[in-house]
Amino acid sequence: MEKYVKSFANFAPMTKFVGEYRAKTDDKGRLVFPSAFKSLMDSTRPLRLVVKKNLFSPCLDIFTYEEWERESEEIKSRLNFFNREHAAFWRGYMSGRAMVEPDGKLGRISIPRPLLDSIGVEKEVVFSGNDHKIELWARDRYEASAMPEEEFTALAEKILG
Repeated sequence: MEKYVKSFANFAPMTKFVGEYRAKTDDKGRLVFPSAFKSLMDSTRPLRLVVKKNLFSPCLDIFTYEEWERESEEIKSRLNFFNREHAAFWRGYMSGRAMVEPDGKLGRISIPRPLLDSIGVEKEVVFSGNDHKIELWARDRYEASAMPEEEFTALAEKILG
């Protein structure tokens, strides 16, 4: 554990994303990255983001590169690459990822069309802050995924006691 903690000592504190922001894709599939999220990040370094399909929901996960490194290293530390299943898992885990950087002028990001298609994006999207990452949803799927308050309350009671 000590080795694990030391290996991450040089990382900046984790950025916490909160809020929901709507955007529209342009004809080339570009999106304007929310300025509220951009302002949370270290302006002394270029903003690099890693985008991947969420494992459980029809959305994309967007991580700062630093957070992506943190998560990937934690997962990799749990694997044995001489085990075929572990190696196959890692290959699957790393596939379908994209590195994106907002353009300097308008703050637009270009997410590859196959990733946008995988979550059903046609025109409107929602950027949803989810603590250490941002979720990107097709607007209609985001609205359809909203949990009724009674269901959320019951789930909170079950999980948190």
